[in-house]
Formats: sequence, structure tokens, C-alpha cells
Amino acid sequence: MSINKGVGLKIVILGSLGVGKTSLLNRYVNNRFTQEYRTTLGASILPKEIRVDNTLVKLQIWDTGGQERFKSLVPSFSKGSDGCVLVFDVTDRDSLYALEGWREEILLQIPLEYKDYPFVALGNKVDLTERQVTSDEAEAWCSSHNIPYFEVSAKEDINVDHAFENIARNALLQDSKWKDSYLMNSISLGDNRTSVRNNCC
Repeated sequence: MSINKGVGLKIVILGSLGVGKTSLLNRYVNNRFTQEYRTTLGASILPKEIRVDNTLVKLQIWDTGGQERFKSLVPSFSKGSDGCVLVFDVTDRDSLYALEGWREEILLQIPLEYKDYPFVALGNKVDLTERQVTSDEAEAWCSSHNIPYFEVSAKEDINVDHAFENIARNALLQDSKWKDSYLMNSISLGDNRTSVRNNCC
């Protein structure tokens, strides 16, 4: 890809209420942290431009509400997305268990041909001492689904940039593979049609 060419990627971030999704995004996009966030109602969208290797990537990150009532909105939020960030709170074991449901909600919206849809899982609030989920437990769940895992802290700015760059890089890679596959299939179909015409005439 050209060094000057910008690629747009839509990333959605999902997880239970209170795991720190908005805090992580504000740390990543604005390099800010505050304890005063209000519950996200529906979704908000934060843009950020980064450079992945030699490609300018224009991220559009969709922050979604974590309440159960917002799960019905996931299909519309995730439509056309290029990757998903799953977030849980290492001090709340139930928020780790909930990742399975959020992951399944996303996969229901992905075309069957798009088998390698990129995910990344973030265990947030590692700065706190009252931890309920060990690194081994989180890594075991992620490994079973082939999902990269990062332990992060929005408050202390631990691993946040690295985690989002990982999903951007994987989404960019899959975007290229998807387009290449689509192009090859189109060429193959064209060749087959040409072959049939030649056989008939």
C-alpha cells in the first residue's frame, strides 16, 4: 500500500457495564482519564488517525453501552465493522464470562466467508489490587477462541496504545485479504463464463 494512502477502519468496542470501555477510548484517543464518566447510552463514535507500518489508518471507534438492553442494538452498530475490541474488568469475574455473549453477538453479523474477523480482548483495571480474574484464566479463554489478549489500565495508561494498534493491524491485514479474495473470485467467475461461451460456440 502507498505510504500516503489512508485506509478507513470501523472498530467496535464491547463489554459489560462499568468495565471501562469509555475510559480506555478516552485514554487512547485523547490521552485523558477521569473518574467522572457517565454511562454510555446507545453508542458514541471517536475518530483517531494512526500509522500502521507504512499505511495511514483512519480509525472510527464505536463505543457501545454495556447494559443488557443495548445488546439488541449490536447488529446495527457492528454492521460494516472491521474488528472488535472485547473488554472485561479484571476485578469482576462475571464481566469475563460475559465476553462469550458479546463475541457471539458480533459473529452473528459477520458474513460466513469472513472467517478471520479480528478480535482483541482487554483485561482492564490491572492497576487495582482486588483482582478476581488471573492472567492465566483470561489467557485460557482468549486462547480457546484464538483472540490476542492484553492486560491494560486506562487510569495508568498501561498497554492501551499497544492493544489498539494490534486490532488496527489485524483488521488492516484482514481487510487486504478480504479484498484480494473478492478480486480473485470475481476474476475466476469471469474466466468460467468466458470458458462456457467458447465451448458453446
